[in-house]
Amino acid sequence: MVSGISLRKLNVRWLGKLPYSEAYDLQLGLHKDISNNYEDDDYLLLLEHDNVITSGRSSKDNNLLVSQEILDQMSIDFFETDRGGDITFHGEGQLIGYPIIRLQDPKKVVPFVRSIENVLIQSLKELSIDSYTKEHDTGVWTSMGKIASIGIKVSKWTTYHGFSLNIFDKLEGFELINPCGNEYESVTSIQSFNDTVSFDEVSKIVSNNFFKLFEYSEVDEQFSQFTPKQLKSNKEFNIDKMVAAGVFKPSSKGIPITIKGVLPNEPKRPEWMKVKANLGNDYRSLKNLLSEKKLNTVCEEASCPNIYECWSMGTATFMIMGDVCTRACGFCDVKTGKPGTLDLGEPKRVAESVKAMQLTHAVITSVNRDDLEDGGSQFFADTIYEVKKLNNKCDVEVLIPDFKGDRLAIDNIIKASPEVINHNLETVPRLQREIRTSASYGRSLSLLHYVKSQGFEGKTKTGLIVGMGENKEEVASVLKDISKLNVDIVTIGQYLRPTAKHRPIDRYAPEEEFEYYKFIGESFGIPHVESGTLVRSSYHAKDSFASV
Repeated sequence: MVSGISLRKLNVRWLGKLPYSEAYDLQLGLHKDISNNYEDDDYLLLLEHDNVITSGRSSKDNNLLVSQEILDQMSIDFFETDRGGDITFHGEGQLIGYPIIRLQDPKKVVPFVRSIENVLIQSLKELSIDSYTKEHDTGVWTSMGKIASIGIKVSKWTTYHGFSLNIFDKLEGFELINPCGNEYESVTSIQSFNDTVSFDEVSKIVSNNFFKLFEYSEVDEQFSQFTPKQLKSNKEFNIDKMVAAGVFKPSSKGIPITIKGVLPNEPKRPEWMKVKANLGNDYRSLKNLLSEKKLNTVCEEASCPNIYECWSMGTATFMIMGDVCTRACGFCDVKTGKPGTLDLGEPKRVAESVKAMQLTHAVITSVNRDDLEDGGSQFFADTIYEVKKLNNKCDVEVLIPDFKGDRLAIDNIIKASPEVINHNLETVPRLQREIRTSASYGRSLSLLHYVKSQGFEGKTKTGLIVGMGENKEEVASVLKDISKLNVDIVTIGQYLRPTAKHRPIDRYAPEEEFEYYKFIGESFGIPHVESGTLVRSSYHAKDSFASV
Protein backbone atom coordinates (compact mmCIF):
# COMPACT_ATOMS: atom_id res chain seq x y z
CA MET A 1 0.00 0.00 0.00
CA VAL A 2 1.18 3.54 -0.76
CA SER A 3 1.65 5.36 2.53
CA GLY A 4 -1.11 7.84 3.33
CA ILE A 5 -3.60 6.49 0.77
CA SER A 6 -6.79 4.69 1.74
CA LEU A 7 -7.80 1.61 -0.20
CA ARG A 8 -10.75 3.05 -2.09
CA LYS A 9 -12.35 2.77 -5.51
CA LEU A 10 -10.65 4.77 -8.26
CA ASN A 11 -12.89 6.51 -10.81
CA VAL A 12 -10.87 7.56 -13.85
CA ARG A 13 -12.43 10.05 -16.26
CA TRP A 14 -10.78 11.12 -19.53
CA LEU A 15 -12.51 14.43 -20.31
CA GLY A 16 -10.73 15.51 -23.50
CA LYS A 17 -9.86 19.18 -23.91
CA LEU A 18 -11.26 21.39 -21.15
CA PRO A 19 -10.27 24.98 -20.29
CA TYR A 20 -8.41 25.40 -17.00
CA SER A 21 -11.13 27.38 -15.22
CA GLU A 22 -13.80 24.80 -16.02
CA ALA A 23 -11.59 21.92 -14.93
CA TYR A 24 -10.85 23.78 -11.70
CA ASP A 25 -14.57 24.21 -10.98
CA LEU A 26 -15.10 20.49 -11.57
CA GLN A 27 -12.24 19.64 -9.22
CA LEU A 28 -13.78 21.80 -6.53
CA GLY A 29 -17.13 20.10 -6.93
CA LEU A 30 -15.67 16.61 -6.60
CA HIS A 31 -13.35 17.74 -3.78
CA LYS A 32 -16.27 19.12 -1.79
CA ASP A 33 -18.13 15.81 -1.99
CA ILE A 34 -15.16 13.53 -1.34
CA SER A 35 -13.81 15.61 1.56
CA ASN A 36 -17.22 15.77 3.26
CA ASN A 37 -18.18 12.12 2.86
CA TYR A 38 -16.64 8.87 3.99
CA GLU A 39 -17.60 6.88 0.93
CA ASP A 40 -15.06 4.80 -0.99
CA ASP A 41 -14.69 6.90 -4.15
CA ASP A 42 -11.58 8.70 -5.34
CA TYR A 43 -11.24 10.37 -8.75
CA LEU A 44 -8.50 10.81 -11.31
CA LEU A 45 -9.44 13.36 -13.98
CA LEU A 46 -7.35 13.12 -17.15
CA LEU A 47 -7.61 15.88 -19.76
CA GLU A 48 -5.89 18.39 -21.99
CA HIS A 49 -5.97 22.18 -21.52
CA ASP A 50 -6.04 25.08 -23.92
CA ASN A 51 -2.91 27.21 -23.57
CA VAL A 52 -2.65 28.50 -20.00
CA ILE A 53 0.05 29.55 -17.52
CA THR A 54 -0.54 28.86 -13.83
CA SER A 55 1.48 29.99 -10.86
CA GLY A 56 1.59 28.20 -7.51
CA ARG A 57 1.91 29.50 -3.97
CA SER A 58 5.72 29.73 -4.11
CA SER A 59 5.87 31.44 -7.51
CA LYS A 60 7.82 34.69 -7.92
CA ASP A 61 6.67 37.45 -10.26
CA ASN A 62 9.92 37.49 -12.25
CA ASN A 63 9.38 33.88 -13.37
CA LEU A 64 6.74 35.10 -15.83
CA LEU A 65 8.87 36.56 -18.61
CA VAL A 66 6.19 38.44 -20.57
CA SER A 67 3.44 40.91 -19.74
CA GLN A 68 -0.25 40.14 -19.35
CA GLU A 69 -0.82 42.18 -22.52
CA ILE A 70 1.37 39.82 -24.54
CA LEU A 71 -0.38 36.80 -23.05
CA ASP A 72 -3.71 38.30 -24.09
CA GLN A 73 -2.41 38.82 -27.62
CA MET A 74 -1.30 35.18 -27.72
CA SER A 75 -4.66 33.98 -26.30
CA ILE A 76 -2.91 32.43 -23.30
CA ASP A 77 -4.80 32.54 -20.00
CA PHE A 78 -3.01 33.20 -16.72
CA PHE A 79 -4.18 31.99 -13.29
CA GLU A 80 -2.74 32.37 -9.82
CA THR A 81 -3.61 29.15 -8.01
CA ASP A 82 -3.60 27.70 -4.49
CA ARG A 83 -1.48 24.66 -5.38
CA GLY A 84 2.09 24.01 -4.35
CA GLY A 85 5.03 24.71 -6.65
CA ASP A 86 6.01 27.57 -8.92
CA ILE A 87 4.97 28.59 -12.42
CA THR A 88 4.24 26.24 -15.31
CA PHE A 89 2.66 26.10 -18.74
CA HIS A 90 -0.18 23.82 -19.90
CA GLY A 91 -1.28 23.47 -23.49
CA GLU A 92 -2.00 21.32 -26.47
CA GLY A 93 -0.24 17.98 -26.42
CA GLN A 94 0.08 17.78 -22.64
CA LEU A 95 -1.67 15.20 -20.47
CA ILE A 96 -3.09 16.75 -17.30
CA GLY A 97 -3.97 14.58 -14.31
CA TYR A 98 -6.02 15.80 -11.35
CA PRO A 99 -6.26 13.23 -8.54
CA ILE A 100 -9.05 14.02 -6.07
CA ILE A 101 -8.14 11.58 -3.33
CA ARG A 102 -8.92 11.38 0.36
CA LEU A 103 -5.70 10.67 2.28
CA GLN A 104 -5.49 8.57 5.43
CA ASP A 105 -3.08 11.15 6.85
CA PRO A 106 -3.19 14.69 5.39
CA LYS A 107 0.32 15.37 6.67
CA LYS A 108 1.78 12.78 4.32
CA VAL A 109 1.69 14.92 1.21
CA VAL A 110 5.31 14.20 0.28
CA PRO A 111 4.77 10.40 0.06
CA PHE A 112 1.71 11.11 -2.06
CA VAL A 113 3.72 13.29 -4.46
CA ARG A 114 6.49 10.67 -4.64
CA SER A 115 3.87 8.06 -5.52
CA ILE A 116 2.66 10.22 -8.43
CA GLU A 117 6.25 10.52 -9.61
CA ASN A 118 6.54 6.71 -9.51
CA VAL A 119 3.37 6.40 -11.59
CA LEU A 120 4.86 8.68 -14.23
CA ILE A 121 8.27 6.97 -14.17
CA GLN A 122 6.69 3.55 -14.61
CA SER A 123 4.48 4.85 -17.42
CA LEU A 124 7.49 6.31 -19.25
CA LYS A 125 9.34 3.04 -18.74
CA GLU A 126 6.57 1.20 -20.59
CA LEU A 127 7.18 3.64 -23.45
CA SER A 128 10.93 2.77 -23.34
CA ILE A 129 11.87 6.14 -21.83
CA ASP A 130 14.22 6.22 -18.84
CA SER A 131 13.35 8.88 -16.28
CA TYR A 132 14.16 9.87 -12.73
CA THR A 133 13.35 12.23 -9.85
CA LYS A 134 15.49 14.72 -7.94
CA GLU A 135 15.85 14.54 -4.18
CA HIS A 136 15.09 18.18 -3.41
CA ASP A 137 12.74 18.91 -6.29
CA THR A 138 9.36 17.74 -7.57
CA GLY A 139 8.66 16.27 -10.98
CA VAL A 140 10.17 13.80 -13.44
CA TRP A 141 13.24 14.28 -15.63
CA THR A 142 14.82 12.50 -18.58
CA SER A 143 18.23 12.79 -20.24
CA MET A 144 16.76 15.54 -22.45
CA GLY A 145 15.12 17.60 -19.71
CA LYS A 146 12.08 17.82 -17.47
CA ILE A 147 9.09 15.92 -18.84
CA ALA A 148 6.53 16.13 -16.04
CA SER A 149 5.58 18.65 -13.33
CA ILE A 150 3.58 18.20 -10.14
CA GLY A 151 1.71 20.70 -7.96
CA ILE A 152 -0.69 19.51 -5.25
CA LYS A 153 -3.06 21.08 -2.76
CA VAL A 154 -4.49 19.20 0.25
CA SER A 155 -7.57 20.52 2.02
CA LYS A 156 -9.85 18.64 4.42
CA TRP A 157 -7.72 15.51 3.97
CA THR A 158 -8.39 15.54 0.23
CA THR A 159 -6.07 16.37 -2.69
CA TYR A 160 -6.69 18.39 -5.82
CA HIS A 161 -4.58 19.96 -8.59
CA GLY A 162 -2.09 17.39 -9.86
CA PHE A 163 0.45 16.67 -12.60
CA SER A 164 1.24 17.42 -16.23
CA LEU A 165 3.09 15.14 -18.65
CA ASN A 166 4.37 16.48 -21.97
CA ILE A 167 3.36 14.15 -24.81
CA PHE A 168 3.52 16.18 -28.03
CA ASP A 169 6.50 18.30 -28.96
CA LYS A 170 4.66 21.64 -28.56
CA LEU A 171 6.80 23.32 -25.92
CA GLU A 172 6.91 26.97 -27.08
CA GLY A 173 4.81 28.10 -24.11
CA PHE A 174 7.62 27.21 -21.72
CA GLU A 175 9.73 29.94 -23.34
CA LEU A 176 7.43 32.51 -21.73
CA ILE A 177 8.35 31.42 -18.18
CA ASN A 178 11.13 30.10 -16.02
CA PRO A 179 9.68 26.56 -15.79
CA CYS A 180 8.97 25.73 -12.15
CA GLY A 181 11.01 28.79 -11.19
CA ASN A 182 14.25 27.55 -12.79
CA GLU A 183 15.57 29.79 -15.58
CA TYR A 184 18.01 27.07 -16.67
CA GLU A 185 15.43 24.27 -16.85
CA SER A 186 15.16 22.52 -20.20
CA VAL A 187 11.84 20.89 -21.06
CA THR A 188 11.17 17.86 -23.22
CA SER A 189 8.33 15.59 -24.31
CA ILE A 190 7.53 11.94 -25.00
CA GLN A 191 7.55 12.66 -28.74
CA SER A 192 11.18 13.74 -28.49
CA PHE A 193 11.87 10.06 -27.82
CA ASN A 194 9.05 8.45 -29.81
CA ASP A 195 6.94 10.48 -32.23
CA THR A 196 4.39 7.70 -32.81
CA VAL A 197 2.93 7.76 -29.30
CA SER A 198 -0.66 9.02 -28.99
CA PHE A 199 -2.70 10.61 -26.20
CA ASP A 200 -4.89 7.54 -26.12
CA GLU A 201 -1.95 5.24 -25.42
CA VAL A 202 -0.34 7.44 -22.76
CA SER A 203 -3.62 8.16 -20.94
CA LYS A 204 -4.46 4.49 -20.58
CA ILE A 205 -0.94 3.57 -19.44
CA VAL A 206 -0.99 6.31 -16.79
CA SER A 207 -4.47 5.29 -15.64
CA ASN A 208 -3.43 1.66 -15.28
CA ASN A 209 -0.27 2.49 -13.35
CA PHE A 210 -2.12 4.88 -11.05
CA PHE A 211 -4.55 2.08 -10.22
CA LYS A 212 -1.77 -0.46 -9.63
CA LEU A 213 0.82 1.64 -7.77
CA PHE A 214 -1.75 3.19 -5.45
CA GLU A 215 -3.08 -0.33 -4.84
CA TYR A 216 -6.74 0.37 -5.42
CA SER A 217 -9.03 -2.63 -5.11
CA GLU A 218 -11.32 -1.49 -7.94
CA VAL A 219 -11.23 0.92 -10.87
CA ASP A 220 -13.97 2.42 -13.04
CA GLU A 221 -12.57 3.93 -16.24
CA GLN A 222 -14.80 6.11 -18.41
CA PHE A 223 -13.04 7.66 -21.39
CA SER A 224 -14.55 10.32 -23.61
CA GLN A 225 -13.55 9.96 -27.24
CA PHE A 226 -10.15 11.17 -28.39
CA THR A 227 -9.83 13.60 -31.28
CA PRO A 228 -8.01 12.56 -34.45
CA LYS A 229 -5.10 14.79 -33.40
CA GLN A 230 -4.90 13.12 -29.99
CA LEU A 231 -5.13 9.69 -31.64
CA LYS A 232 -2.59 10.62 -34.33
CA SER A 233 -5.04 9.19 -36.85
CA ASN A 234 -7.61 10.29 -39.42
CA LYS A 235 -10.63 9.10 -37.44
CA GLU A 236 -13.90 10.69 -38.56
CA PHE A 237 -16.91 10.68 -36.26
CA ASN A 238 -20.34 9.67 -37.54
CA ILE A 239 -21.84 12.98 -36.44
CA ASP A 240 -19.31 14.86 -38.61
CA LYS A 241 -20.26 12.70 -41.60
CA MET A 242 -23.92 13.49 -40.94
CA VAL A 243 -23.21 17.24 -40.81
CA ALA A 244 -21.16 17.08 -44.01
CA ALA A 245 -23.99 15.20 -45.72
CA GLY A 246 -26.45 17.95 -44.76
CA VAL A 247 -28.59 15.67 -42.58
CA PHE A 248 -29.64 18.51 -40.29
CA LYS A 249 -30.55 20.99 -43.00
CA PRO A 250 -34.26 21.52 -43.69
CA SER A 251 -33.78 20.75 -47.39
CA SER A 252 -31.82 17.55 -46.77
CA LYS A 253 -32.38 14.85 -49.36
CA GLY A 254 -31.41 11.20 -49.49
CA ILE A 255 -33.57 9.96 -46.60
CA PRO A 256 -32.75 6.31 -45.79
CA ILE A 257 -35.40 3.70 -46.52
CA THR A 258 -37.19 2.16 -43.55
CA ILE A 259 -39.44 -0.88 -43.34
CA LYS A 260 -42.38 -0.16 -41.04
CA GLY A 261 -40.34 2.71 -39.63
CA VAL A 262 -37.30 0.56 -38.83
CA LEU A 263 -33.84 1.05 -40.34
CA PRO A 264 -31.65 -1.93 -41.30
CA ASN A 265 -30.03 -3.52 -38.20
CA GLU A 266 -32.35 -1.64 -35.83
CA PRO A 267 -34.27 -3.63 -33.20
CA LYS A 268 -37.99 -4.27 -33.60
CA ARG A 269 -40.23 -1.55 -32.19
CA PRO A 270 -41.77 -2.43 -28.82
CA GLU A 271 -45.47 -2.08 -28.11
CA TRP A 272 -45.08 0.94 -25.83
CA MET A 273 -43.90 3.02 -28.80
CA LYS A 274 -47.47 3.24 -30.08
CA VAL A 275 -48.40 6.65 -28.64
CA LYS A 276 -52.04 7.65 -29.06
CA ALA A 277 -52.53 10.97 -30.81
CA ASN A 278 -54.94 12.97 -28.66
CA LEU A 279 -56.11 15.86 -30.83
CA GLY A 280 -58.85 17.06 -28.51
CA ASN A 281 -59.94 20.62 -27.68
CA ASP A 282 -57.14 21.27 -25.18
CA TYR A 283 -54.51 20.22 -27.72
CA ARG A 284 -56.00 22.37 -30.47
CA SER A 285 -56.46 25.38 -28.17
CA LEU A 286 -52.82 25.29 -27.15
CA LYS A 287 -51.65 24.88 -30.73
CA ASN A 288 -53.72 27.88 -31.77
CA LEU A 289 -52.36 29.99 -28.91
CA LEU A 290 -48.76 29.20 -29.78
CA SER A 291 -49.44 29.92 -33.43
CA GLU A 292 -51.09 33.23 -32.55
CA LYS A 293 -48.13 34.27 -30.39
CA LYS A 294 -45.66 33.09 -33.06
CA LEU A 295 -43.81 30.91 -30.55
CA ASN A 296 -41.78 27.74 -31.02
CA THR A 297 -41.88 24.72 -28.74
CA VAL A 298 -39.32 21.98 -28.36
CA CYS A 299 -42.32 19.64 -28.32
CA GLU A 300 -42.81 20.27 -32.04
CA GLU A 301 -39.30 21.11 -33.20
CA ALA A 302 -37.71 18.06 -31.53
CA SER A 303 -40.62 15.73 -32.40
CA CYS A 304 -41.28 14.79 -28.78
CA PRO A 305 -43.44 11.66 -28.40
CA ASN A 306 -45.19 13.16 -25.36
CA ILE A 307 -46.61 16.15 -27.23
CA TYR A 308 -50.20 14.86 -27.22
CA GLU A 309 -50.20 14.02 -23.51
CA CYS A 310 -48.57 17.28 -22.44
CA TRP A 311 -50.51 19.59 -24.73
CA SER A 312 -53.77 17.95 -23.76
CA MET A 313 -52.88 18.79 -20.15
CA GLY A 314 -52.17 22.42 -21.13
CA THR A 315 -48.38 22.27 -20.73
CA ALA A 316 -45.61 22.92 -23.24
CA THR A 317 -41.89 23.68 -23.32
CA PHE A 318 -41.21 27.04 -24.97
CA MET A 319 -38.18 27.18 -27.28
CA ILE A 320 -36.84 30.71 -27.65
CA MET A 321 -34.36 32.46 -29.95
CA GLY A 322 -35.70 30.86 -33.12
CA ASP A 323 -36.01 27.36 -34.52
CA VAL A 324 -32.54 27.07 -36.10
CA CYS A 325 -29.61 25.80 -34.00
CA THR A 326 -25.92 26.52 -34.58
CA ARG A 327 -25.02 22.96 -33.52
CA ALA A 328 -25.93 19.49 -34.71
CA CYS A 329 -26.62 16.54 -32.40
CA GLY A 330 -27.23 13.05 -33.71
CA PHE A 331 -30.43 12.57 -31.70
CA CYS A 332 -32.09 15.95 -32.22
CA ASP A 333 -34.63 17.02 -34.85
CA VAL A 334 -34.11 20.78 -34.47
CA LYS A 335 -32.80 22.33 -37.70
CA THR A 336 -29.11 23.26 -37.95
CA GLY A 337 -27.96 26.34 -39.83
CA LYS A 338 -27.51 30.10 -39.59
CA PRO A 339 -30.14 31.54 -37.23
CA GLY A 340 -31.94 34.81 -37.85
CA THR A 341 -31.92 37.90 -35.66
CA LEU A 342 -33.47 37.76 -32.22
CA ASP A 343 -37.15 38.65 -31.91
CA LEU A 344 -37.10 41.23 -29.13
CA GLY A 345 -40.82 40.85 -28.54
CA GLU A 346 -40.56 37.12 -27.89
CA PRO A 347 -39.88 37.24 -24.10
CA LYS A 348 -43.09 39.20 -23.52
CA ARG A 349 -45.13 36.87 -25.75
CA VAL A 350 -43.84 33.86 -23.83
CA ALA A 351 -44.92 35.55 -20.59
CA GLU A 352 -48.35 36.30 -22.02
CA SER A 353 -48.75 32.69 -23.15
CA VAL A 354 -47.78 31.39 -19.70
CA LYS A 355 -50.50 33.63 -18.25
CA ALA A 356 -53.09 32.55 -20.82
CA MET A 357 -52.30 28.89 -20.10
CA GLN A 358 -52.54 29.59 -16.34
CA LEU A 359 -49.29 27.70 -15.77
CA THR A 360 -47.82 27.31 -12.30
CA HIS A 361 -44.64 25.74 -13.70
CA ALA A 362 -43.26 27.01 -17.02
CA VAL A 363 -40.40 25.33 -18.88
CA ILE A 364 -38.25 27.35 -21.28
CA THR A 365 -35.42 26.11 -23.46
CA SER A 366 -33.59 27.42 -26.52
CA VAL A 367 -31.57 26.51 -29.54
CA ASN A 368 -27.81 26.98 -29.28
CA ARG A 369 -26.85 30.47 -30.44
CA ASP A 370 -23.08 30.27 -30.78
CA ASP A 371 -23.37 33.14 -33.27
CA LEU A 372 -24.12 35.55 -30.41
CA GLU A 373 -21.37 36.89 -28.15
CA ASP A 374 -23.09 35.73 -24.95
CA GLY A 375 -24.77 32.72 -26.56
CA GLY A 376 -28.11 34.47 -26.08
CA SER A 377 -27.90 34.22 -22.29
CA GLN A 378 -29.14 37.77 -21.64
CA PHE A 379 -32.09 37.19 -23.96
CA PHE A 380 -32.78 33.98 -22.04
CA ALA A 381 -32.60 35.91 -18.76
CA ASP A 382 -34.92 38.61 -20.12
CA THR A 383 -37.48 35.92 -20.90
CA ILE A 384 -37.29 34.63 -17.32
CA TYR A 385 -37.76 38.19 -15.98
CA GLU A 386 -40.79 38.78 -18.23
CA VAL A 387 -42.46 35.51 -17.22
CA LYS A 388 -41.95 36.22 -13.54
CA LYS A 389 -43.16 39.83 -13.87
CA LEU A 390 -46.45 38.76 -15.43
CA ASN A 391 -46.87 35.48 -13.50
CA ASN A 392 -45.76 35.97 -9.91
CA LYS A 393 -47.05 32.56 -8.80
CA CYS A 394 -45.41 30.59 -11.61
CA ASP A 395 -42.18 28.66 -11.12
CA VAL A 396 -39.76 28.87 -14.04
CA GLU A 397 -37.58 25.97 -15.18
CA VAL A 398 -34.95 26.56 -17.85
CA LEU A 399 -33.10 24.02 -19.98
CA ILE A 400 -29.95 25.84 -21.05
CA PRO A 401 -27.10 25.16 -23.50
CA ASP A 402 -23.51 25.21 -22.24
CA PHE A 403 -22.78 28.74 -23.58
CA LYS A 404 -19.30 27.40 -24.47
CA GLY A 405 -18.53 27.40 -20.75
CA ASP A 406 -18.73 31.22 -20.53
CA ARG A 407 -19.17 31.96 -16.82
CA LEU A 408 -20.54 35.46 -17.41
CA ALA A 409 -23.21 34.00 -19.68
CA ILE A 410 -24.16 31.41 -17.07
CA ASP A 411 -24.23 34.17 -14.45
CA ASN A 412 -26.93 35.93 -16.49
CA ILE A 413 -29.17 32.89 -16.03
CA ILE A 414 -28.39 32.53 -12.33
CA LYS A 415 -29.15 36.21 -11.65
CA ALA A 416 -32.58 35.84 -13.26
CA SER A 417 -33.42 33.37 -10.45
CA PRO A 418 -35.35 30.59 -12.15
CA GLU A 419 -36.50 27.84 -9.80
CA VAL A 420 -34.75 25.11 -11.82
CA ILE A 421 -31.64 25.26 -14.02
CA ASN A 422 -31.40 22.21 -16.25
CA HIS A 423 -28.46 21.32 -18.48
CA ASN A 424 -28.43 17.91 -20.10
CA LEU A 425 -25.45 15.56 -20.25
CA GLU A 426 -27.40 13.55 -22.87
CA THR A 427 -25.13 10.49 -22.97
CA VAL A 428 -22.15 8.69 -21.44
CA PRO A 429 -18.56 9.96 -21.85
CA ARG A 430 -17.61 7.41 -24.53
CA LEU A 431 -20.36 8.62 -26.89
CA GLN A 432 -20.20 12.38 -26.26
CA ARG A 433 -18.17 13.36 -29.32
CA GLU A 434 -20.05 10.88 -31.49
CA ILE A 435 -23.38 12.49 -30.64
CA ARG A 436 -22.78 16.10 -29.51
CA THR A 437 -20.65 18.08 -31.97
CA SER A 438 -19.50 20.97 -29.79
CA ALA A 439 -20.37 19.99 -26.23
CA SER A 440 -18.38 17.86 -23.80
CA TYR A 441 -18.96 15.73 -20.72
CA GLY A 442 -16.43 17.65 -18.61
CA ARG A 443 -17.85 21.05 -19.58
CA SER A 444 -21.40 19.95 -18.75
CA LEU A 445 -20.40 18.53 -15.35
CA SER A 446 -18.43 21.70 -14.59
CA LEU A 447 -21.42 23.87 -15.50
CA LEU A 448 -23.73 21.95 -13.16
CA HIS A 449 -21.32 22.42 -10.26
CA TYR A 450 -20.66 26.07 -11.10
CA VAL A 451 -24.36 26.93 -10.84
CA LYS A 452 -24.54 25.53 -7.29
CA SER A 453 -21.19 27.07 -6.31
CA GLN A 454 -22.49 30.58 -7.09
CA GLY A 455 -25.13 30.35 -4.39
CA PHE A 456 -28.00 29.45 -6.70
CA GLU A 457 -30.92 28.73 -4.38
CA GLY A 458 -33.02 26.75 -6.85
CA LYS A 459 -32.62 23.18 -8.07
CA THR A 460 -30.21 21.81 -10.65
CA LYS A 461 -31.23 19.16 -13.12
CA THR A 462 -29.76 17.09 -15.94
CA GLY A 463 -30.92 14.40 -18.35
CA LEU A 464 -29.73 11.29 -20.18
CA ILE A 465 -30.93 9.39 -23.22
CA VAL A 466 -30.33 5.63 -23.45
CA GLY A 467 -30.42 3.37 -26.48
CA MET A 468 -27.69 5.16 -28.46
CA GLY A 469 -24.90 2.63 -27.87
CA GLU A 470 -24.15 2.89 -24.14
CA ASN A 471 -24.41 0.10 -21.56
CA LYS A 472 -25.90 -0.07 -18.05
CA GLU A 473 -22.52 0.17 -16.32
CA GLU A 474 -21.66 3.39 -18.16
CA VAL A 475 -24.99 4.97 -17.22
CA ALA A 476 -24.45 3.97 -13.57
CA SER A 477 -21.02 5.66 -13.66
CA VAL A 478 -22.58 8.86 -15.00
CA LEU A 479 -25.18 8.78 -12.23
CA LYS A 480 -22.38 8.48 -9.68
CA ASP A 481 -20.60 11.52 -11.19
CA ILE A 482 -23.84 13.50 -11.13
CA SER A 483 -24.44 12.60 -7.49
CA LYS A 484 -21.01 13.97 -6.52
CA LEU A 485 -22.01 17.42 -7.80
CA ASN A 486 -25.20 17.75 -5.75
CA VAL A 487 -27.58 17.69 -8.73
CA ASP A 488 -31.20 17.52 -7.54
CA ILE A 489 -33.14 16.00 -10.45
CA VAL A 490 -32.18 13.57 -13.23
CA THR A 491 -34.33 12.45 -16.15
CA ILE A 492 -33.60 9.29 -18.13
CA GLY A 493 -35.54 8.20 -21.23
CA GLN A 494 -35.32 5.99 -24.30
CA TYR A 495 -33.81 7.38 -27.49
CA LEU A 496 -36.40 7.50 -30.27
CA ARG A 497 -34.90 8.41 -33.62
CA PRO A 498 -36.87 11.48 -34.84
CA THR A 499 -36.36 10.72 -38.55
CA ALA A 500 -34.69 8.09 -40.71
CA LYS A 501 -31.79 10.53 -41.20
CA HIS A 502 -30.79 10.56 -37.55
CA ARG A 503 -28.62 8.24 -35.49
CA PRO A 504 -29.98 4.67 -35.62
CA ILE A 505 -31.46 3.18 -32.46
CA ASP A 506 -28.99 0.77 -30.89
CA ARG A 507 -31.46 -0.93 -28.55
CA TYR A 508 -34.67 -0.49 -26.61
CA ALA A 509 -33.99 -0.61 -22.88
CA PRO A 510 -36.52 -2.75 -20.99
CA GLU A 511 -38.70 -1.17 -18.33
CA GLU A 512 -36.77 -2.89 -15.53
CA GLU A 513 -33.60 -1.17 -16.72
CA PHE A 514 -35.20 2.23 -16.19
CA GLU A 515 -36.32 1.07 -12.74
CA TYR A 516 -32.70 0.10 -12.03
CA TYR A 517 -31.46 3.57 -13.03
CA LYS A 518 -33.94 5.18 -10.67
CA PHE A 519 -32.88 2.86 -7.86
CA ILE A 520 -29.12 3.23 -8.37
CA GLY A 521 -29.29 7.01 -8.92
CA GLU A 522 -31.29 7.64 -5.76
CA SER A 523 -29.08 5.20 -3.82
CA PHE A 524 -26.12 7.42 -4.81
CA GLY A 525 -27.98 10.32 -3.16
CA ILE A 526 -29.69 12.02 -6.11
CA PRO A 527 -32.96 13.34 -4.61
CA HIS A 528 -35.18 12.53 -7.59
CA VAL A 529 -34.65 10.36 -10.68
CA GLU A 530 -37.44 10.38 -13.28
CA SER A 531 -36.69 7.29 -15.36
CA GLY A 532 -38.88 5.64 -17.99
CA THR A 533 -39.24 4.83 -21.66
CA LEU A 534 -40.94 8.07 -22.72
CA VAL A 535 -39.34 10.38 -20.15
CA ARG A 536 -37.87 13.60 -21.58
CA SER A 537 -36.22 16.62 -19.93
CA SER A 538 -39.44 18.47 -19.20
CA TYR A 539 -41.65 15.40 -18.74
CA HIS A 540 -43.59 15.76 -15.47
CA ALA A 541 -41.29 18.72 -14.72
CA LYS A 542 -43.70 20.28 -12.24
CA ASP A 543 -44.09 17.05 -10.25
CA SER A 544 -40.33 16.38 -10.29
CA PHE A 545 -39.66 19.87 -8.91
CA ALA A 546 -42.31 19.44 -6.22
CA SER A 547 -40.72 16.16 -5.11
CA VAL A 548 -37.47 17.84 -4.08
